[in-house]
Amino acid sequence: MTTHRVEPSPSLSGVVIPPGDKSISHRALMLSAMANGTSEIRGLSSGLDVFATLEIMRQLGASIESDGEIVRVTSTGSLSASSSPLDCGNSGTTMRLIAGICSGIDGTHRLIGDESLSKRPMDRVAIPLERMGATLHGEGPRLTPPLSINGAKLQGISYDVPVPSAQVKSAVLLAGLFAEGPTTVRESLRTRAHTEEMLVEAGVNLTSRDEGSGRVVFLQPSHPEPRRWVVATDPSQAAFSVVAGLLAQEGSVSVLDLYGGEERLGFLEVLIRMGANLEIVEIDGRKNVTVRPSELGGTTVHSSEIPSVDEVPILAIAALRATSPTRFVEVGELRLKESDRLEATAALVRALGGSAVIDGDDLLIEPGATEPVKVTIDPLHDHRLAMSAAIGALSAARGSMVTIVETECIATSYPTFFDDLRSLGAHVDN
Repeated sequence: MTTHRVEPSPSLSGVVIPPGDKSISHRALMLSAMANGTSEIRGLSSGLDVFATLEIMRQLGASIESDGEIVRVTSTGSLSASSSPLDCGNSGTTMRLIAGICSGIDGTHRLIGDESLSKRPMDRVAIPLERMGATLHGEGPRLTPPLSINGAKLQGISYDVPVPSAQVKSAVLLAGLFAEGPTTVRESLRTRAHTEEMLVEAGVNLTSRDEGSGRVVFLQPSHPEPRRWVVATDPSQAAFSVVAGLLAQEGSVSVLDLYGGEERLGFLEVLIRMGANLEIVEIDGRKNVTVRPSELGGTTVHSSEIPSVDEVPILAIAALRATSPTRFVEVGELRLKESDRLEATAALVRALGGSAVIDGDDLLIEPGATEPVKVTIDPLHDHRLAMSAAIGALSAARGSMVTIVETECIATSYPTFFDDLRSLGAHVDN
């Protein structure tokens, strides 16, 4: 078990280049393995979640090599079932998207995960995939892993995603590549569009249009083509350094080369509304963000602003240090993350001296923590909770000491997290 102790760090300055975007990295590996030929990927995330996807694509038949900077994926485009289980580790994205791919590959596929992933429901992807012709089995009524999939000859469907989810949308679209006939996916709230963007870039016949606050996507079955992918850095990982810089007492923090899609940058708009001293420069569609210490005020944050709700824990730390209350609205989806992230975020805020109340699917945070705290935080194997705890510790009152246990979970998404914090001047021991 790895433990880190983090002390208040009033001065933070420097430049951070976050890891390659995890969502894009997963999809670059998958589409490259489904193509006939050799694809190159630069900037691939070094997190364990993406490594799980890489190993699974190898098991399904792709050849993958890396020279440290470029990952080369060579495939015939014809994948086949593996006789060994496909280990998704801690990655829900891996399991749900691979489920879509395996549904169109003849044979039986067994998808497994770690203790945390084995508690996460897979029924949301099973429902549309079974409508397309695959057969999926899991544990209990919500189909928690291990997940068994019998691939089949699929039929395209028209599917309205009942709860906005980029993972469910992506699973259906990836399965649709193997199907007979077109596949249509409708979402009532626009979620991250990586799958659609990258399928188009890979030559797939796909179109989409906005409908109100939602989107409808039309896909014709086809084969992705080999591509040279360049992965932008991950906005969700950048959020930790951004909030750290805003809550410092002096200094300036810049994070570079962020993916620029609007569905991924809602947390920046929230912080601007709270009063963040924040500058965004766009270069070739990517964002460089510079922040300086700011006095933040409370606000109301609706889940539609951050559709994946991944940034709620770190925004809760910003809310903890604000001058007035903040309410997160309709964030019940947090209960289905690596932990019950709604309860765990509230517990983290309380441990750091604030007040947090869960009201149905809302989370209300009252600022606090003017006195030193000496606490030990168990992040429940959840990387975002562990990193949020660290940022909360950096901005705690002088004399505080926050010990975070089992920090190895951070390696699933951001292996260099503590190194990057130290580079900014943070006081971190392990």
